[in-house]
Amino acid sequence: MADVFDTATYILEQRGPMTTMKLQKLIYYSQAWSTVWDDDVIFPESIEAWRNGPVVRELWQDMKGQFRVDAVSRGSSANLTDTQKETIARVLSFYGDKDAQWLSDLTHMEDPWKKAYAEGQNTEIFPAWLVEYYSSIAPAK
Repeated sequence: MADVFDTATYILEQRGPMTTMKLQKLIYYSQAWSTVWDDDVIFPESIEAWRNGPVVRELWQDMKGQFRVDAVSRGSSANLTDTQKETIARVLSFYGDKDAQWLSDLTHMEDPWKKAYAEGQNTEIFPAWLVEYYSSIAPAK
């Protein structure tokens, strides 16, 4: 199974350097839409509800102290399936041109982050919550 570093590597290969905050939000939306469109997660790592939106702690630790990134310390896009790459490409097509603050603000308006954050900062956003919410607003694939 691919991991969050494989996913981050692919996103950076497709979109180039970006802020760590934006990368975290694109990772989140890739996972969210994969749960709906592909009926599966792309990576096994947990997503947590942090103050500035959803964050994968392992990826945050890898990028800690960096504002902009152009690569992560490990990961290979070759570990992603064609279906996963297609899902990420669709996410990037819609969300990729948005800035980090816009993406963070959007996550704060959506139920998965709100539900987890209401339980306490850094609470896990479960894949089942992603499916429940995003399937209710899912565009046709």
